[in-house]
Amino acid sequence: MRAMALVRADEDSEAGVMPTSRELEEVTRFNERLAEAGVMLAGEGLHRSSRGHRIRFGAAGPAVLDGPFAGTGSWWRDSGSGRSARGRRRWTGRAPFRSGEPELRAIFESEECGEEPTPDLRARETDLRRKLE
Repeated sequence: MRAMALVRADEDSEAGVMPTSRELEEVTRFNERLAEAGVMLAGEGLHRSSRGHRIRFGAAGPAVLDGPFAGTGSWWRDSGSGRSARGRRRWTGRAPFRSGEPELRAIFESEECGEEPTPDLRARETDLRRKLE
């Protein structure tokens, strides 16, 4: 099962305070360990949320909301069939953060949709995933 860890914004990240070389070294080392363990698919930082937007859909049509919002970075992880949510929590607990509040979310897989996706839709999704890799 794939999962995403979203690191919530804090006062410093929203103010645009960049990490120190030491902090970047620690995060890079942590990311290398995740990759070596085969659980990291991607990991990027996000610009401060005040530079972001959300689109809210409703009866009156879409509405654009300007940031700030909670969230400064993310990791995409593959926990594999033999790995558990407990393992994801354990890995996230090893992150070298001095502040923040990571949120772990499982990624919804098409297989979980039951019989609704037609064979054609499943094949198209598989093709799309291959293109994105």
